[in-house]
Amino acid sequence: MARPRTPLLSRDRIVAAALRLIDGEGLEVLSTRRLAAELSVSGPSLYNHFATKDELLDAVVDSVIGEVDLSMFGRPDTPWPEALRAWARSYRAALAAHPNIVPVLAQGPGRRPNALRLADAVFGHLVDSGWPRGQATRIGALMRYFVTGSALASFAAGFPADAEVYDAADYPHLGEAHRLAGHRGTVDEGAFETGLEALLEGLVLRFERLAARPVR
Repeated sequence: MARPRTPLLSRDRIVAAALRLIDGEGLEVLSTRRLAAELSVSGPSLYNHFATKDELLDAVVDSVIGEVDLSMFGRPDTPWPEALRAWARSYRAALAAHPNIVPVLAQGPGRRPNALRLADAVFGHLVDSGWPRGQATRIGALMRYFVTGSALASFAAGFPADAEVYDAADYPHLGEAHRLAGHRGTVDEGAFETGLEALLEGLVLRFERLAARPVR
């Protein structure tokens, strides 16, 4: 039998399969045995591409970060609030599409190339726009906390749809809370946009105060 022209396995194929598994069933189901079964290969063959499960998980996380649009930081004439707004929306969209991976992603960039490129792009644009380096670092951290937190879970979906749960004697202000889960998209997206605008408005005020300080 002729040897196949392309190898059965590649890093990209393994990463894609691992991400599908995590998206569908959660981080806890990811194992060499389960992934090998998904790919119809032997378990040891995976180690030709990834030495450890942690190395594989890093690659999966980095593939999600690779979905985030960074093009707004490549245009020097883009005002920093506009750039942060567009980036935050793209960042959240990528994480919201893969919520089960967010707990690992929230640990920081580590050695992941796409994550480091993201950090470099945000920090560089802020510094080039006039932010002091220390402030730019803190803003990058703040935005990451906000975006990853917003993608961890649905606020609206956390309220049971059973109206009887919200006894008026105990929860006088939650008479309509059973409707929240049915408006998950509107509530969660609205909360993100409200928080994003509040953050940016506060940062604009801080930037104006920094610019107004007398030079000594």
